[in-house]
Parts: sequence; C-alpha cells; structure tokens
Amino acid sequence: MLIAGLTGGIASGKSFVAAELKELGAQVIEADQLGHEVLAPGGSAFQPTVDAFGPEILNPDGSINRSRLGSLVFGKPEALAKLNAIVHPAVHELAQQRFRKIANQEPKAVVIYIAAILVETGGYRQFPYLIVTKCSREQQIERALQRPGATLADVEARLARQLPLEEKLAVATHVIDTGGTPDETRRQTKIVFEQIREMAS
Repeated sequence: MLIAGLTGGIASGKSFVAAELKELGAQVIEADQLGHEVLAPGGSAFQPTVDAFGPEILNPDGSINRSRLGSLVFGKPEALAKLNAIVHPAVHELAQQRFRKIANQEPKAVVIYIAAILVETGGYRQFPYLIVTKCSREQQIERALQRPGATLADVEARLARQLPLEEKLAVATHVIDTGGTPDETRRQTKIVFEQIREMAS
C-alpha cells in the first residue's frame, strides 16, 4: 500500500482532484470528514471538546454546534490551539486506523489522504508523496465565492491565514494545476495517479 497526501489552498481544486483520483481507483480519505467523526457524539474528541469549551457548544440533540464552536476559537490563537490539541491527535489516530484497514484488505492500494493544512501541521512528512493543487489567487476567490454564504471579506481573510502557495509547492512531489479546463485537470491527475500507482505495485 502507498499513501500520498493531497493539499492546496482554499478553492484550489482539491475536492475535484480527489474525486478524479477516486474514479481512477484510489482510496480517498478526507481529514475533514474524520474531523466530523471524532467530534460526533461518541467520537474520541467529543467529550474532551465539551469539557474544554462548555455545554453551550451543544445543540438541543446533544451534538456539537460546529459554527458555535468555530465562533469561540475564530481569531483567538490560544482557544484554537486548545481545540487543535484535542482534534488533531484524534483525527490522526482515526486516519491510522483507516490506513491499517485498507492495508489489510487491499495490500497494493493507492490511498490519498486529503487535508487542507497538511503542510502547516507537518503531517505531509509521514507520506512519501505530496500532491499540491494550485490555481491563481483570482480563481481561488472566484470559486470560493460560489460557495453558500461566502463573502469576499471571509474568503480574503481565509486566504491571508493560509500558508503561501510557494511554501506548499516547495515540499510537493507532484503538482496539479487546476487553473485550466476540467479536462486538462483530469489529464494531469491521471498522469500523477499512474506515476504513484507504479510505485505502489
């Protein structure tokens, strides 16, 4: 089994590339989805998060209100660090469980682990390959504004908080430029997948 990381800036085409890789036969695991799982009732980060931030973050049904939790940590580095210290190890452990399960079922699998902050956290170092998606800043803004509830101020604030693209490209083993047509992105994705699959066999 071979695991490659997939990352990129906001609205840089990560999800599109991940979907294409899945279509080509890769097993795709999303850190964001794992984050939802560990924060769900019964998840390993659920109770520690409630203990740390209080019962006011809960919905009437007992689940965590993610937007309320987000408002408590937004723009507050100490609170965000506290949340990350709970969630990141839980996500890492759940990812390892998924990797082991796939390895047992499909020893020659190509696994793609998609995470927005793979470079920021240093998590990319655990994988032999790192795919980075890129497009122009203007395209990122244009695409991000198409998402429900997005505002220009929010998008620009998120871009400002993200690691510069150059720093992600500096540690990439493969780069997919999503700035062209969908077919052009598919063509690049297929080439990258075939290169990685060759290493896995």
